Amino acid sequence: MIDWLIVIGFVAYSIWIGLRSRAQSSKNLTEYFLAGRSVKGWRSGFSMAATQFAADTPLLVMGLLAVGGAFSLWRLWIYGLAFLLMGFILGAAWRRAGVLTDAELTMTRYSSKGALTLRALKGIYYGTVTNCVGIALVLVAAVRIFEVFLLWHQWLPPAIYAPVFSLVTASGIDLSSGVSGVDSQIATANNVVSITLMLVFVGFYSTAGGLRSVISTDVMQLILMMGGTAAYAWVSVSAAGGLGVMPERLEALYGAETANRFLSFSPTLEQAWVPFVVVISLQWFYQASSDGTGYLAQRTMACADDREARVAAVTFTLTQIVVRSLLWLLTGIALLIVFPFDATQAVSDQFIGGRELMFVKGIDELLPVGIRGLMLTGMLAALASTVSTHLNWGASYWSNDLYAGVWVEKIRRRKASQHELVVVAKISNVVIISIALIIMANLGSIQNAWLITLLFGAGTGAVLVLRWLWERINLYCEIVSIVVSLIAAPLLLLLVDQEWVRLAMMAGISTLAVVLAAFLLPATRPAHLLAFYTRVNPPGWWPNTAAAAGEDRLAPLRRLRHGLALLVTCATSVYCWLVGFGKLLLQPDGRLVGISLIVLGGAAAAHWLRALRKS
Repeated sequence: MIDWLIVIGFVAYSIWIGLRSRAQSSKNLTEYFLAGRSVKGWRSGFSMAATQFAADTPLLVMGLLAVGGAFSLWRLWIYGLAFLLMGFILGAAWRRAGVLTDAELTMTRYSSKGALTLRALKGIYYGTVTNCVGIALVLVAAVRIFEVFLLWHQWLPPAIYAPVFSLVTASGIDLSSGVSGVDSQIATANNVVSITLMLVFVGFYSTAGGLRSVISTDVMQLILMMGGTAAYAWVSVSAAGGLGVMPERLEALYGAETANRFLSFSPTLEQAWVPFVVVISLQWFYQASSDGTGYLAQRTMACADDREARVAAVTFTLTQIVVRSLLWLLTGIALLIVFPFDATQAVSDQFIGGRELMFVKGIDELLPVGIRGLMLTGMLAALASTVSTHLNWGASYWSNDLYAGVWVEKIRRRKASQHELVVVAKISNVVIISIALIIMANLGSIQNAWLITLLFGAGTGAVLVLRWLWERINLYCEIVSIVVSLIAAPLLLLLVDQEWVRLAMMAGISTLAVVLAAFLLPATRPAHLLAFYTRVNPPGWWPNTAAAAGEDRLAPLRRLRHGLALLVTCATSVYCWLVGFGKLLLQPDGRLVGISLIVLGGAAAAHWLRALRKS
């Protein structure tokens, strides 16, 4: 009963926030999607962290850890570079652009008549395809959590449950994971009820209160998630025998070689260094939101000023990469001991999915009453935060770009009222959820689905950053990058087996295509570039435009160098603290190295903290 009281309390709080924010957020799209551009940096950073705390991510971590060991988690940790790139180099430019979405940015950045076509294309690509896949991944994790804890066939009266069960049986859909041991049709019916209730709950407060209510609930959600995760880590480590004996227990269960792989922050000799270096060098840059495109840029643009935007990025990165990652790493290593497996079996969707589910199994079997309720609430909060963010973000493309920019202004030749646009934004949430549910029903393991989405996004990564940094980037560069991604990704998935080779080839092909398009296809008109430069004041290679604006030709390049210096020093702190504390906790023979890294991270922090105070 205590567990469910905690859950009910969180639900009631979220609904209250949605109702409280409703009037303010319904005034116009800026209030609805950007909270009136008045958000404090720490709140924005916490909101980003809450969204990326998504319930599918700890399951993904468990799968990666079982297959490749701790060093494979660099696949997630390396994104800290992209977060800091947004904070120290691109965040201010996003704010000054004065747009609501990435799609709208095309109208500001490019002069060609095709800008509107690109705006519509990006509204569909990001606002629908990418966004709905993201929601679907979260819902796959949701059913694996719900199936264990929400046994509606035991709780609901037959008059309510029987029609749901009949509908599920008639449709033939299967949303069961098998982890609960319940018949697949009953498990599917239970999951349908759970997902419906969750989406109604999330849809209500996010639709009613817009970004303002999303951020307010995110802050509370992050507190709950961090508290629940810390408690889970403590209990799971205790169940594994404590930090002092965990390395020996891993060796006893799996052998010295495999135990070393689980605990190592770098590849072992048996694991190729080249794939490791290629992946961590490229993946953070060649991805669908390399410049913050999406909800990260949205949170940045919602900040009150440039300094708050930087604070948001740093808060987000430290919370995400250091604190959250260490808690999940401790939990994951402990669960390898508590729920051992045969490490010699072939890696498959079924194997990965089974290891992903150990996170849910641990909550059910290890946590006592109260802590289990806190963790369940944290997982519900993670689901709610991610889904509400994706709904709000996707709705911004549908209302601001597809409806207002294309349908109303271009085709209907009129101006849409703010009330009309807010209504469209709310209605679009239903469509987005429906598409996401269809995708979700066809996904396998979270890890493999995640890897496929990474490859599709890799083709657009370079141009998203270069459009801010290089004046030669034109409209056709973005179109070419999307076309290359849509053509090359399926071919690489079909013809190339090694994932790191696919990523390297996609990065090379897409970058070459973008550079060729920049030199060979029609450039953006100088007058349009000047207007963009004057408005945004971007860093990088803008010599001709800077001169036309009456500035030193090298001024934007100096801004880029200054931002890169801050990025490097902050990244040094982040990764030194991550690895340093990790070694201190998990590697008895690496404690001296761990302490040295922690001190080095503190020394580097003096530089970027000083810059934050001055900005």
